[in-house]
Amino acid sequence: MNILKPQRQLFESLTQIDNLLEKIEKEDELENITIEKYKKEKIEFTDITIKKAIINNTDIINSNLEKNTFIDIQFNNCNFSNTSFDNCSFIRCEFNNCKLTGCNFIESGLYDIGFIDTNMNYTNLSMSSMKNIIYKNTMLRNSCFNENKTKNIILKEADLTGTQFFKTSLKGIDLSDSIIERIAVSIEDIKGATINQFQSLDLMYLLGVKIKDSIQ
Repeated sequence: MNILKPQRQLFESLTQIDNLLEKIEKEDELENITIEKYKKEKIEFTDITIKKAIINNTDIINSNLEKNTFIDIQFNNCNFSNTSFDNCSFIRCEFNNCKLTGCNFIESGLYDIGFIDTNMNYTNLSMSSMKNIIYKNTMLRNSCFNENKTKNIILKEADLTGTQFFKTSLKGIDLSDSIIERIAVSIEDIKGATINQFQSLDLMYLLGVKIKDSIQ
């Protein structure tokens, strides 16, 4: 699968933004920018488009960033914990070593996205459309994938402990090198996925059977 990434040549002439809120009060579209070490809590902005940007070491937590569009962006070492991105669009974006714990991406569109070395525990991605996504070495413990439309999803060395999949097909997805302990999924949704022989024990509950220890 070929995931389109933000191209490095897009980032050759970027303007440093020191006060994001002040900037978006004047403009509803920001392009060719860089944001460094921006720290804010409980902020809100909507209907803003940000594209061709590098965002480094930025913390925007406990905030509401709904109904925004993010295109060709690298997020590096950022913390967006407990922030809502509901009804947002993300196109050709990378999250590298970021913290997205407790974030909401409900009814959002994610296309050509890389989540690399990222903490996404307790994240809600329900009712979202996802195409060409890679979750690599990413934690998704106790997260929700409910009623998602998916195409070309890669889960590589992801931690899916306790994650819920409801009306979200895993057909064609290789789970064999991910952790799927206590995963909540139906037989219909797991059908067509690839697992290893040890993971099959984690899914025995779907058959309504119990495994009894051998008597020595």
